[in-house]
Amino acid sequence: MTEETPGFEEKPDVPSGATPEDAEPKTAPSASADGAAPAGDANQTAGLVAQLDQARKALDERTADLQRLQAEFQNYRRRVERDRIAVKEIAVANLLTELLPVLDDIGRAREHGELVGGFKSVAESLETVAAKMGLQQFGKEGEPFDPTIHEALMHSYAPDVTETTCVAILQPGYRIGERTIRPARVAVAEPQPGAQPAKTDAEAGADSAEAADDKESGGPDEG
Repeated sequence: MTEETPGFEEKPDVPSGATPEDAEPKTAPSASADGAAPAGDANQTAGLVAQLDQARKALDERTADLQRLQAEFQNYRRRVERDRIAVKEIAVANLLTELLPVLDDIGRAREHGELVGGFKSVAESLETVAAKMGLQQFGKEGEPFDPTIHEALMHSYAPDVTETTCVAILQPGYRIGERTIRPARVAVAEPQPGAQPAKTDAEAGADSAEAADDKESGGPDEG
């Protein structure tokens, strides 16, 4: 029986032609000494961050496009509504303009006392419908002449006016809202050339008070 030599360790059998390094067990690659991730992971993270930035940029662009389209749609709706109202007003104005001669005939019949019976009911119904559609009559005697709403057909001078005044309404004017569809046709009078302007109530009162003071003091001082 053979004796084992002290201090001698058996080595694993190494295949012929293999180096000693091949016999050593292989270990997994470890992280660097400072604990940093491998370069491949860093590149992948940077790529994901870049994709996220691109997605956010695209989202912002699409949001801006959506907001712009919404604003354009709102402007379109307001423009369509404004055009619809304008077209309606024009249509109503055209219809009522065609009815003005009929309303003039009704007014003349009323002035001559001929608006009686069934004709009176029909005339009043027509005037009511026209008023509901927004038709308003204007033009009164004694109001100052305004060339934007009055059309002067007759002209004269009068000593009792201080400015150009409508002294007769030959044909009433009509408007719809702020839009005049026919001016009032009137006769106007201007102040008499060279005439003294009429005194106001305040001036007349001051003259009366001054005359009373003179009377109480025995009249003006004589030289």
